[in-house]
Amino acid sequence: MSSLVNDLNSTAFSLFGQQIKWSDMVGNLLGLGALALGWRRSMLTWPVQLLSGVVLFAAFAAGHLSGSAGKQLIVIAVSVWGWYQWQRGRAKAGDVTVRFATWTERGVLVAATAGLTVALAELFQAYPWMSWSPWADAYIFTGTLAAMYAQARGWVEFWFAWLAVDLVGVPLNFTNGYAFSGYVYSIYFVLVILGLRSWWLRSRMAEQAEQSEQPALAEGAVA
Repeated sequence: MSSLVNDLNSTAFSLFGQQIKWSDMVGNLLGLGALALGWRRSMLTWPVQLLSGVVLFAAFAAGHLSGSAGKQLIVIAVSVWGWYQWQRGRAKAGDVTVRFATWTERGVLVAATAGLTVALAELFQAYPWMSWSPWADAYIFTGTLAAMYAQARGWVEFWFAWLAVDLVGVPLNFTNGYAFSGYVYSIYFVLVILGLRSWWLRSRMAEQAEQSEQPALAEGAVA
């Protein structure tokens, strides 16, 4: 097992003076695939995210990046839960339903994310061996949890959450030798914009369909 981890963390090639590790490259390519599948609302997004989490966990754990490694544990756990949530949604509605979160749901999510970020940062600062970048690692950990929770619930806001996580995670990965994460960020950004637009339009279509059904139901009740 340790031999496999060492192979994953070996250098694949160099690009613009940065060493590209196999684990960083493979994990992020799988992550790109999962994001594209999420955009299409495909159930395959969850097993691909799980596999990406396993590969990147090996990479970040070896680099002593507790927040980033913990992020991948969240990816693995929520991938299982997300699969279940989407399967249940498809059984009820025939498809994966997407919508904007309510203001109450947004408030609870933001408050919980902020509180957990502070708590984790304090923990990392109290035990320095757990993280070399306490606040950044805490932000990445909790931001990922928030993004994947929102994705599993079918909230359009999950695209914004992923973008917010990457704005901190990518520079941190460059600093700690995971350059491929930084190079693929431009692709992530394009996918996030396309996915956001797709889910946004999908949610509007669902709202319009629901509104058009209400008068019909009212007429049927009168008749």
